[in-house]
Order: sequence, then C-alpha cells, then structure tokens
Amino acid sequence: MSWRERKHEETYTEEEIESRLKDELPKWSYENGWIRRKYKTSGWKGTLMVVNTVGHLAEVAFHHPDLTVSYAFVIVKLMNHAAKGITNKDFELARKIEDVILWQPAKEGGSLEGTPDDPRFKYIKYD
Repeated sequence: MSWRERKHEETYTEEEIESRLKDELPKWSYENGWIRRKYKTSGWKGTLMVVNTVGHLAEVAFHHPDLTVSYAFVIVKLMNHAAKGITNKDFELARKIEDVILWQPAKEGGSLEGTPDDPRFKYIKYD
C-alpha cells in the first residue's frame, strides 16, 4: 500500500518515513519517533513569529506539535499521539509549516516585495 492509500491514522514504518522525508521534506529528519525540523531565526522577534505561525497552523489543523523554543531557533517535532507514530497528518502539517515559514514572496515576482535584505528586518535564516 502506498502512502497515498493510507488511512489518516495509519502509521508509517521507519523506512517509509525516511523515504518520504527525503522526497518531500528534505530539511526534516526522523528521530526517536518524531519527524523534526530546526528553524533558525535572527533573534527573539523571529523566534516568536515562527512559534506563533506554527501555533496557528497546528490549531487550524487540530494537530499539535512539540516545540523547543530558544533565542535564535525553534525546533518543531511532530508525531500523531493517538496513532502512536507518524501518519499522513504529520507529513501534511510539516509541509504546511515548511511552506508558510519559508515563504519568500519576492521570489514569486508579484507585488509583495518580501523582507528587505537588511539585518534590521530579517528574522528567518533561510536554508
């Protein structure tokens, strides 16, 4: 059965998790039963913005990560507690977090110019 055919609460094997992360979320890793990602920020303001963004997305999804919060980084860890493993819910929320946190509107060529390339305004350290 492929991951596309899985039920919402069906868990993945470690090998399937590693493969899917490699293909879809290469900056995320699998460690001790969680998929995780460290977002580096340029200080407390950026850290709070990441935490609040992740919090909003998690609440809307009704799927809640564990967070480690420090001055210049946030670690996001996802696992489906009810299923006791990694499910489609974890991958889908990780993808949404990744897309929103790392969004750079200036690269899209629209009217939104993005954060100026100036240390006073930068708050996310893009990979």
